[in-house]
Amino acid sequence: MTNSSFNSGWRVRPKMSPFAVLYGQGEGDAVSLPHDAIISLPRSADVAGSGFTGYFPGGAFEYSKTFEVPEEWREKRVSLQFQGVYRDAMVFVNGAFAGQRPNGYTPFRTALDPFLRYGETNTIRVDARTHEDSRWYSGAGIHRDVVLEVTELVHIEQSGLRITTPDIDEQRAVIAVVTPVKNDSITTATVRVRTELRAPDGSVVASDSAPVTLRPTASSVVRQRLYVTKPALWGVDTPNLYVARTILEDADHIQLEEKDTPFGIRSVQLDPWSGLRINGETVKLRGACVHHDNGLLGAAAIGRAEERRVELLKKAGFNAIRSAHNPISPAMLDACDRLGMLVMDETTDVWTEAKTPFDYSLAFPEWWERDIESLIEKDFNHPSVIFYSIGNEIFETGNPLGSEWGRALAEKVRTLDDTRLVTNGINPFVSVLTDLASQMASADSESPTEGGVNAAINLDGMMEHVSTSDLATERTEASFAALDVAGVNYAEGRYELDRVGFPNRIMVGTETFGPSIATNWRLVLNNPHVLGDFTWTGWDYLGEVGIGRTQYADDPAWQPPYPWMTAWVGDIDITGHRRPLSYYREIVFGLRTEPYIAVLRPENHGREIIPGKWGWSDSISSWSWDVRTGAPIVVEVYSDADDVELVLNGHPVGRTTPGASVPFLASFDITYEPGTLEAVTYRDGVEVGRTALRSADKSADLAVTPDRTELLAGDRDLSFIEIELRDQAGNLASARDVPVKVSVEGAGTLLAFGSGRPDTAEPLNTDVHTTFDGRALAIVRPTGVGVIEVTVSAEGFDAVTTSLHVSDAADRSARPE
Repeated sequence: MTNSSFNSGWRVRPKMSPFAVLYGQGEGDAVSLPHDAIISLPRSADVAGSGFTGYFPGGAFEYSKTFEVPEEWREKRVSLQFQGVYRDAMVFVNGAFAGQRPNGYTPFRTALDPFLRYGETNTIRVDARTHEDSRWYSGAGIHRDVVLEVTELVHIEQSGLRITTPDIDEQRAVIAVVTPVKNDSITTATVRVRTELRAPDGSVVASDSAPVTLRPTASSVVRQRLYVTKPALWGVDTPNLYVARTILEDADHIQLEEKDTPFGIRSVQLDPWSGLRINGETVKLRGACVHHDNGLLGAAAIGRAEERRVELLKKAGFNAIRSAHNPISPAMLDACDRLGMLVMDETTDVWTEAKTPFDYSLAFPEWWERDIESLIEKDFNHPSVIFYSIGNEIFETGNPLGSEWGRALAEKVRTLDDTRLVTNGINPFVSVLTDLASQMASADSESPTEGGVNAAINLDGMMEHVSTSDLATERTEASFAALDVAGVNYAEGRYELDRVGFPNRIMVGTETFGPSIATNWRLVLNNPHVLGDFTWTGWDYLGEVGIGRTQYADDPAWQPPYPWMTAWVGDIDITGHRRPLSYYREIVFGLRTEPYIAVLRPENHGREIIPGKWGWSDSISSWSWDVRTGAPIVVEVYSDADDVELVLNGHPVGRTTPGASVPFLASFDITYEPGTLEAVTYRDGVEVGRTALRSADKSADLAVTPDRTELLAGDRDLSFIEIELRDQAGNLASARDVPVKVSVEGAGTLLAFGSGRPDTAEPLNTDVHTTFDGRALAIVRPTGVGVIEVTVSAEGFDAVTTSLHVSDAADRSARPE
């Protein structure tokens, strides 16, 4: 078997009628995959999706690629694996229809053999489109990797071998390997399957071989049980990965193919008294809901971008992610395996009831089983995957007949994989929404529920009242009964209620309000049947604009107007910068002891705030403000200590106990004075922590910091270059935002450039962008082996040049070790 990247050499252009070829369409733009065809299009206030899609338009697109097919492939099997095409993908080979997939996130495979011209140049074309089919920014096009698969006629089936670890103790682990083999030749064939297990250090720790005879066109499986002594277990803190090397030989011991499959040895147990146990140890899930988009890159799931998100989420204190609300990319799964991040992989946001006019509900009744099969195939050997979620806030979960869809999905999952837990993100409020229809205003009314369900959820007290009602209890019972773990969205009031009413019901907060983490985490810790909390969201995302913004009485609109672009709701913004709520959460989790200082933007001082469920305070960690000395300003300090003292330029300006209004938070209303602001924390009268912010002086320079300077050539690597305005002492000049230009020369290209600003009209694909709170981010992609010179400049600043080095990398599969 040869699996190789098929990401390079593509062109993309708007999809037009075949008749348009008479007038010429042009070849389109050259691109490397993964690619998002929407992110570079102009935004406007009057697009069909409005703020839900970030004011980005929809569109239809055509990707094409020519490639040479050698004559020797005539005696092989050739296919393409598309790991995600958004949406309604249609695949053509040499002008003939070869396959399709409605779901925009599901991997699918297209056989090329019937259409190929051997010894000639061949053409692949993929059509994709998006139009009012998502409640958030979806992007469009071939946004995940494409892999070319070439095998012998007798081969390991592309669905792949499956590895389980059914019996583990300290002394040994049983590794069960199932290898499916297919004979596409016209003669009977006897082959041998050899399997080697390699430990994390690369040494061979177990091996086995077995013959199998297959008649023409027949399939069979080879089952092997191997034994590893003193296994190195996979866990969040010890993500040890083994590799199963599978070698297929013919009767003459000639190797037909070789395949490496990473896997982990770990056990999963569940009960209402100990909760979730991994390798015998109870784990509370510090979870983050994460949308699929990569911020400045749009929907493009480039390997390094997916890995970086996992790195930063874990560094921020999360140990689990929920893929909201679609199957996670294989590239991100690989990163979760390597870095030790637990995964709840989710199928879809809709079943048969639509949430947008042209969404996946139109295809669900026909395609759901194939999409579940694809999900399981993708996830099966990944130790990071603990849960399958069969949906999110599905309307049918409150309907007796509709809930049977949930049972069908759950049983389909269990038939294919009984080693994981099945859950569903059920929002009891949404489940009984039809009963509340008379109380809900339409989205274009002037009522408090303008904005639909999200706005209604945001109303104080309404969510909890409905979610804990007898009506919700009755209507959701059948849907919860189909699950291993009851996932609840915004319904923490059910935790203790259901502990009494449903003592065998194990629960998890599949989606919760971020600012409520202190209350929610206490419930998680005090209730063993509650496995954890997944905040909305861990990472900010494009679309659903402004749901996490601070709303003021003089600007009460639920959905802010263009040019808003992001939800502004993540612990981490779209560039990867941690926001104040992230540090507050870290303190609540017990992972941080040092106090954290956040300062409310002084230009909004005195404005009346409309409380929101998703929004944290409008603050940043800075003491550099363009306001007069003596201007009123509010300072927040997050701490788990008994007392917090605030010191400005050596003089105490206040001391209080955190938690007066919000747990772990001390608030100070003081006046601004440049210099040094310190927070000192005390426990039992003894100082236990101290942190400081310092004002930047006028000597600000451009500080340019790549996350890595050594890159690999190919389509998976990136360098994320942080650009900041800092003075000579390293203090951030957050109030001095300026347009910055990035120039790239050599073996790379500027792929994206932007900031975390949620309401910018500046595009993300140009070489000039304005900093936000003193920061911007450039993303550079290698185009070959050599040196990349990145020059950052701005008016009034000395230019800074940084060198990146790109080395050669062998052709890699879509799933490297």
